[in-house]
Amino acid sequence: MAADSDPESEVFEITDFTTASEWERFVSKIEEVLNNWKLIGSTAKKPLEKGELTSGIWEEKSDEISFADYKFSITHHYLKQESLTDKEIKEESEEDVLPEAMQDLLSMNNDFPPRAHCLVRWYGLREFVIISPAASNDAVISESKCNILLSSISIALGNTGCQVTLFVQVQQKSRRMYVGACEGPGVRTDFEMVHLRKVPNQYNHLSGLLDIFKSKIGCPLTPLPPISVAIRFTYVLQDWQQYSWPQQPPDFDALVGGEVGGLEFGKLPFGACEDPISELHLATTWPHLTEGIIVDNDVYSDLDALQAPQWSVRVRKADNPQCLLGDFLTEFFKLCRRKESTDELLGRAAFEDESKAENADISQALQKLTEPTAVHMPRLSTMSNMVHSARKRMHRHRRVEESPISNEVLNSILLFLFPDAAADAFNAKRSTSRGSNVATFEDEGCTLYSQFKSAPSDSLTYKLALCLCMVNFYHGGMRGVAHLWQEFVLEMRYRLENNYLVPGLTTGPPDLKCCLLHQKLQMLNCCIERKKARDDGRKQATENALGGSMDRKVSNSKGTTDDRDVKENKGESSQQKSWESWSDSEDEFFECLSDTEDLKVSEMKDGTTKGEVKDGGKKESQKWRPEGRLHQHGKLTLLHTGDPLCVPVTQEPAPMTEDLLEEQSEVLAKLGTSAEGAHLRARMQSACLLSDMESFKAANPGCCLEDFVRWYSPRDYIEEEYTDEAGDKVLRKELSARMKIPGNMWAEAWETAKPIPARRQRRLFDDTREAEKVLHYLVGLKPADLTRHLLPCILHAALLKVKEEESIEDIPSVRKIIQHIITHASKLLRYSNPDIKKLEEIISQIIASEAIIARSRSLQAKFGIKKCEKEEEREELERFVSSLLEQPEVPVIGAGRGPTGSIIYKLFVNAQRLAESTEEAATLTPIEDEPGKAGPSDEHRSSSGAVSEFPPPTGREIILRTTVPRPAPYSKSLPQRMYCVMLKDEFRLAGAFSSDTSFF
Repeated sequence: MAADSDPESEVFEITDFTTASEWERFVSKIEEVLNNWKLIGSTAKKPLEKGELTSGIWEEKSDEISFADYKFSITHHYLKQESLTDKEIKEESEEDVLPEAMQDLLSMNNDFPPRAHCLVRWYGLREFVIISPAASNDAVISESKCNILLSSISIALGNTGCQVTLFVQVQQKSRRMYVGACEGPGVRTDFEMVHLRKVPNQYNHLSGLLDIFKSKIGCPLTPLPPISVAIRFTYVLQDWQQYSWPQQPPDFDALVGGEVGGLEFGKLPFGACEDPISELHLATTWPHLTEGIIVDNDVYSDLDALQAPQWSVRVRKADNPQCLLGDFLTEFFKLCRRKESTDELLGRAAFEDESKAENADISQALQKLTEPTAVHMPRLSTMSNMVHSARKRMHRHRRVEESPISNEVLNSILLFLFPDAAADAFNAKRSTSRGSNVATFEDEGCTLYSQFKSAPSDSLTYKLALCLCMVNFYHGGMRGVAHLWQEFVLEMRYRLENNYLVPGLTTGPPDLKCCLLHQKLQMLNCCIERKKARDDGRKQATENALGGSMDRKVSNSKGTTDDRDVKENKGESSQQKSWESWSDSEDEFFECLSDTEDLKVSEMKDGTTKGEVKDGGKKESQKWRPEGRLHQHGKLTLLHTGDPLCVPVTQEPAPMTEDLLEEQSEVLAKLGTSAEGAHLRARMQSACLLSDMESFKAANPGCCLEDFVRWYSPRDYIEEEYTDEAGDKVLRKELSARMKIPGNMWAEAWETAKPIPARRQRRLFDDTREAEKVLHYLVGLKPADLTRHLLPCILHAALLKVKEEESIEDIPSVRKIIQHIITHASKLLRYSNPDIKKLEEIISQIIASEAIIARSRSLQAKFGIKKCEKEEEREELERFVSSLLEQPEVPVIGAGRGPTGSIIYKLFVNAQRLAESTEEAATLTPIEDEPGKAGPSDEHRSSSGAVSEFPPPTGREIILRTTVPRPAPYSKSLPQRMYCVMLKDEFRLAGAFSSDTSFF
């Protein structure tokens, strides 16, 4: 008890009432955010210009605050504007300036913005802050909580001096209910809102709304200051039954018929399958009215849509309309994610050959290719047999009805891919099937294959991509793709075995600017070309040997002793090399003639070899005669013998695809940086140099390294004048410094090079092995891998299609999208494995372009641009339709009395007739066909002023404004505003009521 009576012990039991409560902390956090965003005090900005709330750039900032455990999101929305200069601010400060939000309430330049935040549309504000529950499912419903939040923002505004409007979102978020306040020096505006599901009958017209507005502002003045009125009625057209959608779906059955032909396989479809325009919204506006000018009550209305001074139109686009090109791309792109192989899809060894039936293995095939016998060239009466022969091997093991693609479709596709297989075009196209028949008509603006790393638009790879895309969509899906690819690979095998070049490919080495699959096909074509040339040479050599045997016998009997010696030496070497050339070794392949031909040529020579010199020391260089000469090289002569320097026939460098180049680079890089590795790397890279040196030695007996350098690398042979001791000018000729380095690769290669012509050398390019590697690569491709290879070609084709269609319509926004696609895809497709998600973005942009073009055509059909006979009206309609695609809302020139307004009127009236009339009335002549009714006129209105045939408005918007002193007659005149929208299932009043707080 003594402890309880101690005065000192009672000090610790005193409650500290200065501790901040949760509410005070919440208010403090609001003030902190306003300070961080620099919203303290007044900010002077230029007045709003007409349409600036729609065309301007809006930005926003967000932060998170909490009231106890309840989290709120605070967001600052503002229109990006330039601030006033210091001079303009001084001029403004001289007057008693209202807060910016109060000035915006009276601005009539931005009524009914077509695209803006709902608070911007209701109040015309350019800047405001919203406090709303952070979670999407939270809501402030109770009245006490609403009052606490309103009190919080009022205290925060008063403490900080912020003049930006603060709103609090209440009720469910779907209702878009906001209450707020704006405070300035001595003034305050309260923002209130009413939201109902049904429109009360007494407020279903202008007169009832005026009564609400007047009672709310409670102006003590008599008479009441004039009230400004702005009205907008919106009419929605949804019924397009009287206008058929112009896009007709393609006739898929006709694609394989004789009347259409295979050319249809090279075209991608385009256009929307459904109308991409779902609704047309017509807004009729009366922008500046006063209370007494117009009458609108429950009995009578002067609001005639045809008499409205302003008309504007906007269209509502269908959500994700089905488009043909987009569906093609999407379905083809889905194959990239599949993992099935061709064998799994077709249920058997897809590339099984009939070689098993013939008991012929690969070693026998190689021996057949290299044995020195006359090559039998099959003579086909028609190349269509060639196309079908490969397929017979497959159908022998599989029933026709099990094939994903029917024979008719498959034949059409193969004839499209291989036009040289057509019977009627055999003679004309067989001679040009070397690959040079590729047309060069591709427009310069469409040469995107190098940027996309795809293939030329007239190449076989490009056509194959289009056919696979169509087969995937219409003929069996992924199994159809596997089936067509199997047939394609069999055709490649058949063409290699029978020396038929693949059409639709340019001659020469693989083009590294194209996709890898295109490079592989070009490599295969190079192999076929080399094999064909070798077989033709053997056949010709055999015929020459048999035909000239009698001449050689006579020549042998009359030859001199010296000729015999040369012949024996050469014949022995030729015979030895000839037997090596026909060996089965995979490392030695030669393209040599028979030794009998060599003997014939040596017998035709005179006993004294051309170029032989008297000096016995030079006879050593004349042990061989020149072989493999192409032509004489200008006036150059050999330094030692003085004979003309001849350019030899050399082997062409081995063509390589990009994957082979990568493998070679990896091998060379693995050799390291040591001296031995560098030497080995140099020798690997000098195979072509050694071959050229041997050819040069064979063509130029008695030559030296300096002679070779003069032809092969002239910059490494230096000729310069200098003055000797006697004062005479002497021309000095010597190799460059790098050629004089001891042990350099050129000198070593020259020492090891033997005088062997190109036709007797080991082949730099083993076409047999490379062809088998290409075919093995093609056989191993899964449909997903094939799709990835051909996806650049499909994107290339799709973009060309979009550009072609856009050139007809001339849509600026589509051109911008196309340019963006080209820039983005060029960077993305240069890599072998592009990002799948980024590819999806490119496809989405192509689909968006297709939808825009489809909308343009839909609007052109609805507004009858092609039927318009007057040039001026047609141009006006074209501009109007183009603006509808680019802008959210487009004003109608002349409102209801202009040519565009007349067409819009007909659209609505015809839709109204179909909706309300009986079957008999529905068969009446459309209004555009009735004589004497070319457009809207007074005859279309009833005597009461209401539109007789025009449908009722879907939505009505009314804005009421005035400036009155509140709350007392001697108070400052402040802006008052009320916005009202009346829909079928919604009634909303959004009021902003200002009052003078100087003495209240």
